[in-house]
Amino acid sequence: MFSVEYFHPRVLSEIESWPVDVLADYAHLVELLIEHGPNLRMPHSRAMGDGLFELRPRGSAGVGRALYFFRLNQRVVVVHAFIKKTQKTPDKALRLARKRMKEMSHG
Repeated sequence: MFSVEYFHPRVLSEIESWPVDVLADYAHLVELLIEHGPNLRMPHSRAMGDGLFELRPRGSAGVGRALYFFRLNQRVVVVHAFIKKTQKTPDKALRLARKRMKEMSHG
């Protein structure tokens, strides 16, 4: 079993502000992530490179993304979350997530 934590309360607040159907799908995907960890794959999770992954919740109101990585002791850290507005995950979001990941790994 894995545990999920958040880089900052702001990240959780962002997720909690999502449309209700996207939030419900996120809750379901987090349960799968807790159970399967790094074995969770497409369409639920996708590797983004350098140890960063994205959780891929969706609903009729939109598509969310929660960027996360794995730490020791079966911990998952969600470092950034947003509602997607384009097909591709924005580079700015990936840069921010990688920066936060590095802060937690070396800080």
